[in-house]
Amino acid sequence: MNAQQQRHFDALYQQHLDNLILQGKRPATVDVYSRAVRRVSAFFDCPPDTLTTEQLRAYFRQLIHTHSWSTVKLDRNGLQFFYRYTLNKQWTWLNIVKPPQVRRLPDLLTPHEVGLLITMTRQPRYQVFFFTLYSLGLRLGEGLNLTTTDIDAHTMQVHVREGKGGKDRRVPLPERTLAAMRRHWRSHRHPQWLFPGIGTTEPMDRGGVQKAMKQVCRECGISKRISPHSLRHCYATHLLEAGLDLRSLQVLLGHASLNTTARYTQFTAVKSAAATRAVNALANQLAVIWEVS
Repeated sequence: MNAQQQRHFDALYQQHLDNLILQGKRPATVDVYSRAVRRVSAFFDCPPDTLTTEQLRAYFRQLIHTHSWSTVKLDRNGLQFFYRYTLNKQWTWLNIVKPPQVRRLPDLLTPHEVGLLITMTRQPRYQVFFFTLYSLGLRLGEGLNLTTTDIDAHTMQVHVREGKGGKDRRVPLPERTLAAMRRHWRSHRHPQWLFPGIGTTEPMDRGGVQKAMKQVCRECGISKRISPHSLRHCYATHLLEAGLDLRSLQVLLGHASLNTTARYTQFTAVKSAAATRAVNALANQLAVIWEVS
């Protein structure tokens, strides 16, 4: 882009960011929707308000070949928002790309494999973090953003703040998890974060956690497609196997709809039991050898 085009793009982009914030979009949504505008502008090296339907077709044809359908969908939604709120244009051209409706079943680990994965994690901060994700059923971002004030040792609960959809929830805190958290906190004594990054004021890096898990899976000989989020799937499935009822699991996971939780019945038969007893039993059954900080 020449200097004039760049100034025009900068003005449009800032307006796009302002609209995202004014519409109450969460930081993660702001990030991906703004990236969509930057990506399509870089692809054509021009401001995005001049693009034709045929150019957008070409862009998405290329994107489908180089990125996942998840990225394609996010770019489509981001550009839809841009056209609607920043350009005040109709976006009938969005019908040119429709990601397929695919519902894949996630790979799961057995309790033995979860224990092996945690045991084989040689860095103490990652070891405790993986145990925490599993025993609390947390999403990756929820675990990374845990603060010391979120842990209530009196009620043995954890306050999960601003989960998916901006919703808070409380989950039972197994005694073994509390002990691991305390041991880990004493190794760094950060005033805010339970899992702080090294040499930074922010929590641990998301990418670093993901890479660490991939490395441990290779060392364990686990060939399944496993990510930190897989531990949440394992938590749900193993609790159902332990006898927890579906409604209690819905509350623990923070799902708005029971239908979302019900997908875990594809993995196991559902029985009934007390949630707190089942969660404590879940944490206590792992054969974990802790690394000393």
